Amino acid sequence: MGGNTKAIALPPQYADFEHLLLDIDPSGSPDILCDARLLTTLEPRQFDAIYCSHNLEHYYAHDVPRVLAGFQHVLKPGGFAQIRVPDMHAVMKMALEKGLDIEDTLYTSPSGPISVLDVFYGYGAEIERSGNEYYAHKTGFTNKSLQKAVQKAGFTRTFSGLGNLEVNMLAFNGEPDAETRRLFGLPA
Repeated sequence: MGGNTKAIALPPQYADFEHLLLDIDPSGSPDILCDARLLTTLEPRQFDAIYCSHNLEHYYAHDVPRVLAGFQHVLKPGGFAQIRVPDMHAVMKMALEKGLDIEDTLYTSPSGPISVLDVFYGYGAEIERSGNEYYAHKTGFTNKSLQKAVQKAGFTRTFSGLGNLEVNMLAFNGEPDAETRRLFGLPA
């Protein structure tokens, strides 16, 4: 979901899945041109999985329930969403431990230095370069707040991991099947 290109590799667990790109921006030639807040306008129960990496933070907090309701709408029974977002708890902790100011470099990515401000509000250099406000961050999550949001949306089983300043959550409608547990290394 999002990302404006299929050139960004999906995790290897998705090798046998059909990759359909959903995006609000037509310039990346998405398979599904749609604002994720409007997923409920699509045909219901058509996807096994949704991979949403560093996209959910691009919606205002009041729109997150609409996006997650859309995930529920388009997922088949037993389907799941993998949601990756910046871990604001880890970012704040690291900034405090290192004595960083908001404009100081938190880490260096292949795109260049990333400041604390970039994690909170979106990669400023890219927003300025492109003029595209879709790149701006409008909300943030911790593991606890993302867990609360997906449960409120009706996901009944979640698994999450923390690391690299991000929350990586698998949110299921029901219990994951044996194959999905194997693919993601989930406990039986």
